[in-house]
Amino acid sequence: MKLIVKDNYELASKEAYEIIKDLLVSNPKAVLGLATGSTPIGLYKNLIKGVENKEISFKDVQTVNLDEYVNLPVTHPESYYSFMHTNLFNYVDIKEENVHIPCGNGNLKENCDNYNKVLESLTQDMQLLGIGANGHIGFNEPGTSFDSLTHIVDLKEKTRQDNARFFDQDINKVPTQAITMGIKNIMDAKLVIIIASGKNKAEAVKALVNGPVTEDCPASILQNHPNTIVIVDKDAASLL
Repeated sequence: MKLIVKDNYELASKEAYEIIKDLLVSNPKAVLGLATGSTPIGLYKNLIKGVENKEISFKDVQTVNLDEYVNLPVTHPESYYSFMHTNLFNYVDIKEENVHIPCGNGNLKENCDNYNKVLESLTQDMQLLGIGANGHIGFNEPGTSFDSLTHIVDLKEKTRQDNARFFDQDINKVPTQAITMGIKNIMDAKLVIIIASGKNKAEAVKALVNGPVTEDCPASILQNHPNTIVIVDKDAASLL
């Protein structure tokens, strides 16, 4: 595990961009595992600039997203389908058929099985992660088996409270379930980049980097990954 501490969120986002830029230059057909939430937005802005400046291209890139809410229409502004298009895909030269996001509507078991097949055929050259305050990665909450594949999860109250800011601060509007890549799917990636910023993530970062490897902190499994880069700002690194 490689730890990189930057002064602030903007510099952490830029560092992540430089790593992904190098990957795309060396492998223009890379499979990128992508994440949602507030953490990757700075990185996505840098990726858009990179395409505009012709430093990188998404023309032959395939993407696989970590997760999606259950029973939220893809047209909803807070669906992760909408998030990815609003914050990245609408502004880069990616082909829509190369975008893969788990489906949270319809036959959920079938959707999980189908997404696992996608991940078997498109191993992530890089998987991007944020980290929840409780150590979750994707929507793999504490207690999730390290052997898990794509599955449906009941969202913890804390996670729903954290995400209420995206739903008019109304927890009743936050979905109660999500479909998420499992921890094994994440660990199959050749490279994992995890970004964290802010003092509210300091405890989780401490558990990720220095704590025991335990399902009580799903992110701690990344200590066993052969190629993980942890990029944090000074606030998130304050307990290390």
